[in-house]
Amino acid sequence: VQLQESGPGLVKPSQTLSLTCTVSGGSITTNYYYWSWIRQAPGKGLEWMGAIAYSGSLYDSPSLKSRTSISRDTAKNQFTLQLSSVTPEDTAVYYCNVHTGFMDYWGKGTLVTVSS
Repeated sequence: VQLQESGPGLVKPSQTLSLTCTVSGGSITTNYYYWSWIRQAPGKGLEWMGAIAYSGSLYDSPSLKSRTSISRDTAKNQFTLQLSSVTPEDTAVYYCNVHTGFMDYWGKGTLVTVSS
């Protein structure tokens, strides 16, 4: 399974960050696959932001729940992240990930900088 993140590299404060993960080599509706967004801010550890399951069920991070929205487009085999009301503290490398039950696959990550 291959994952590729895409989206703007620069977002202004208070705007909404939107990223898309395009999946190849597998379907986002494959049973028991869970598709996540994870980020890593400079000098910090990995932070799980939320996930959408093969069934379409959503899982939220308690700390980000009010600002995140994850959705999918099964026709395009993509899933997306929207993070609202961003601040410079949301500057990070954003990764999409799939947990298959046997192993995880990761995208290469995309740096998003929040700055005016």
